[in-house]
Amino acid sequence: MKKLMALVAVALTVSLPASAFAHGDKPKHGGVVQSASDLSFELVNRDGKAMIYVEDHGNSMPTAGASGKLTVLTGGEKSELALEPSAPNAMSTKENAKLVKGSKAIASISFADKKVVNVRFSIN
Repeated sequence: MKKLMALVAVALTVSLPASAFAHGDKPKHGGVVQSASDLSFELVNRDGKAMIYVEDHGNSMPTAGASGKLTVLTGGEKSELALEPSAPNAMSTKENAKLVKGSKAIASISFADKKVVNVRFSIN
């Protein structure tokens, strides 16, 4: 009986990582997905510009009236870029963002309802 319980415990432990995407955290646009404040954010490098798609439990989160800043750290170089709404559920930079392997990015987004969310990304 003890062996059966141990086997069940191992099976449950192995199945837990599959539930990590329970809030729709799979990349839909080929980017890097992170969660913060119960929202999902996907950072995408689109033609040199950074785009951040926002979802709330798999549903598009409106970005109209939102503003923000994206700080990118690449090696010893730091750049800060303004984020503005560019699609119903996306924010983007007007300037080129150096999002390369090893970069770290921190987005600070202030939504229209004045809720501010900070989210961190690591580019692999």
